[in-house]
Amino acid sequence: MKRYLVLKNGSIYKGNGFGSKKMVHGELVFSTGMTGYQESMTDASYDGQMLVFTYPLIGNYGINQDDMESLHPAVNAIIVKEIARLTGNWRSKMTLQQYAEREDLPGISGIDTRALSKELRLYGSMEAIIVDSLDKKVINDAFKSPLASSSAQLASTNSIYQAPNSGLRVAMIDFGLKDSILRALAKRNVNVIVFPSDTSAEEIMKVDPDGLLLSNGPGNPENIAYALPTIKSLEQQLPVLGICMGHQLFALANGAKTYKMKFGHRGFNHAVKDEKQIRTNFTSQNHGYAVDESSLKGTDLEVTQREINDGTVEGLKLKHLPAFSVQYHPDASPGPHDAEYVFDEFIDAMNANQKVGNK
Repeated sequence: MKRYLVLKNGSIYKGNGFGSKKMVHGELVFSTGMTGYQESMTDASYDGQMLVFTYPLIGNYGINQDDMESLHPAVNAIIVKEIARLTGNWRSKMTLQQYAEREDLPGISGIDTRALSKELRLYGSMEAIIVDSLDKKVINDAFKSPLASSSAQLASTNSIYQAPNSGLRVAMIDFGLKDSILRALAKRNVNVIVFPSDTSAEEIMKVDPDGLLLSNGPGNPENIAYALPTIKSLEQQLPVLGICMGHQLFALANGAKTYKMKFGHRGFNHAVKDEKQIRTNFTSQNHGYAVDESSLKGTDLEVTQREINDGTVEGLKLKHLPAFSVQYHPDASPGPHDAEYVFDEFIDAMNANQKVGNK
């Protein structure tokens, strides 16, 4: 079935539809990852976005039950050059096409995704639609529809729940967390209690946590300002780790500012320099906002890591408290272990905090 990807700037790409046949409208973004399409599609940080895969062949290892970041897709459409007809993975339970049909997820193939990505780099991420017709009224009406929501508050859990284990107790505020964060903590025997994004500091402290983790999530961090007093209060009492959205909220809570990037960082091959360890890691990233380094002046925040290509802030820490953050996803190390040490540093900070009698 022929379908059309129409960009807000008027560009039109003709392709073949698969999955759901519904019209879709969202923010069009691209990922440079060669693999990991399943994790990307189910990552809540992509909530409401239309995802372009720059790698030319997608779906060659199918869909399995183990690599999901959430139960259902977070993206509202996927755009590919070529979709694999055959799969070659013993864990595969279905093809990407079958998954898209089951989850009512629109897809379009046969698109020159490299040219499309170059256009997004040139003009920035923008609104787009997938439609069956190039009728002007159809297109105008489609763009008039409300843009799909991309909110950490909506992506958050509505109730407190536990991922039990036998080790340290971590309170995690959920802004749209990935299941791989829970898996990384479980591997380290961490007992995790997950809280909704609007939980108060007093409610979190009732579970007597050893540390606080601020999860990833979608959207503009400035829209989650209600969480800043909680973060500010808890960092005075507990070691803190912020990841992605959590990194941005950690910065805002301590007086910094954020800004919307032109086309963001999305993929699994972003090189980040850790200035403390004098090392470079390849990292998994998915964000359209970043911390404004010029706004750090006069705060207690220090830059600990930077993106090699554009110099954006990738890591922060407080000067006098065991609280730090990273913009990337240490739970999804492309290396495959490049940035996992971030979790170990968090555990070390919690253990050290207990030894000095702050717990």
